[in-house]
Amino acid sequence: MISRRQFSQALAVAGLAAPLVTATAHASQPSWGPIKQVRAGLLDIGYAEMGPADGPVTILLHGWPYDIHSYVDVAPALAARGHRVLIPYLRGYGPTRFLHARTTRNGQQSALGADVIAFMDALKIRKATVAGFDWGARTACIVAALWPDRVKALVSVSGYLVVNLQQNQEPLSPQAELGWWYQYYFATERGVKGYEQNSYEFNKLIWKIASPQWNFDEATYAQSATAWKNPDHVAIVIHNYRWRLQLAQGEHRYDGFERKLQARPVISVPTITIASDFDGPNKDGMAYRKQFSGRYEHRILDGIGHNVPQEAPEAFTKAVLDISSGA
Repeated sequence: MISRRQFSQALAVAGLAAPLVTATAHASQPSWGPIKQVRAGLLDIGYAEMGPADGPVTILLHGWPYDIHSYVDVAPALAARGHRVLIPYLRGYGPTRFLHARTTRNGQQSALGADVIAFMDALKIRKATVAGFDWGARTACIVAALWPDRVKALVSVSGYLVVNLQQNQEPLSPQAELGWWYQYYFATERGVKGYEQNSYEFNKLIWKIASPQWNFDEATYAQSATAWKNPDHVAIVIHNYRWRLQLAQGEHRYDGFERKLQARPVISVPTITIASDFDGPNKDGMAYRKQFSGRYEHRILDGIGHNVPQEAPEAFTKAVLDISSGA
């Protein structure tokens, strides 16, 4: 998910017992048809596709604990405007599989970024608009930072989410650390067993905490929960969070990328960042404004939680259309 500081501050603002709005989000039936598969880099990636094959490409990236259904309303809206929309399952989710059993089940940030480039290469896509939230926003930022020539434009919920390992070692206030409970839990073997045994209930709790005013129904949740039955899901999630705390090693193949990312590279591609109630005190975006040097806009969505594309699909769609049309 996002940085521990942002998550903790958001919990303090929202409160665990925040009331839900009366409107209920009902599961939408995906209109993207059968899921496709493509061999790309280390993976056989499952993905949805909509829109004209010759349209400008938009790649939508989901987060944890979510899946491609976060874009069930955004994707058809973009396709109707002529975009070729691609929504890949990240490594460890849905039908995406590693090609080889011996490949390290690595969740570090640059590995996910490299997956996107491999995905684009496999589909012979030279340039695309990338957009996402949570892990997806981080991955989109990494692709834009490391491969700017491959990115037409960027939409990132919660702004600049590149993990700085050194900064991640600094303690926060006790109240702020409370919001990071799940990452500490994942640092233990008990947490591994607990997540493996209780992922359905665990992830529903995260949805409620991250989006306290989103009254999703069981069908909406269950639609995404199938993605966590992936045999590598637990390993990828656990490694992702342990790597951030330097409790797990990354792979040497990504060392060069990580050196660049630890220097907090400025993103030069046209960008819209989106903040919601989840971002708490960072809602104004000033904490990361200097990390974007190109055409830039920051938008704030009041009353919306962390899963912006599913909670506010019209606003997310408009951001993608606005930034990609002028790029």
